[in-house]
Amino acid sequence: GPISPLHDIPLWADKAARVAHMVVEVPRWTNAKMEISLSEPLNPIKQDVKKGALRFVSNVFPHHGYIWNYGALPQTWEDPGHVDPDTGARGDNDPIDVIEIGERVASRGDVIKVKILGTLALIDEGETDWKLLAIDVRDPLAEQMSDVADVERLFPGL
Repeated sequence: GPISPLHDIPLWADKAARVAHMVVEVPRWTNAKMEISLSEPLNPIKQDVKKGALRFVSNVFPHHGYIWNYGALPQTWEDPGHVDPDTGARGDNDPIDVIEIGERVASRGDVIKVKILGTLALIDEGETDWKLLAIDVRDPLAEQMSDVADVERLFPGL
């Protein structure tokens, strides 16, 4: 039967190896800004709406849409009632975001096992918005990557 991508998928595939499950919200090369709905039963993945308009990301020449698979970690939530000690800002009321930098083009709703490589802390409209850099464990480069230094070595300038 139906499952919630937020509540019914375990966070960790292998915690000791830093391999998590990622729910793909926005596949690589697509523009529609999709996200897990926190307000609806079973948390469907829906297009984000801002000020009554569907949201899309702009193309950045020569690319179309997101240049990587983008999604969220299940079983996570950035608490707007908590001030993060590192950023000094409250959480953004969303699951933790993941940027998967492998070569595969995933599909919306895919659950993929990713190796966590690093973190970025952003302040977006005054809220903490954590982004994790990760790579699909099946990617040809996954075995060569374990941290942000490897990202810079294999993807200079990313």
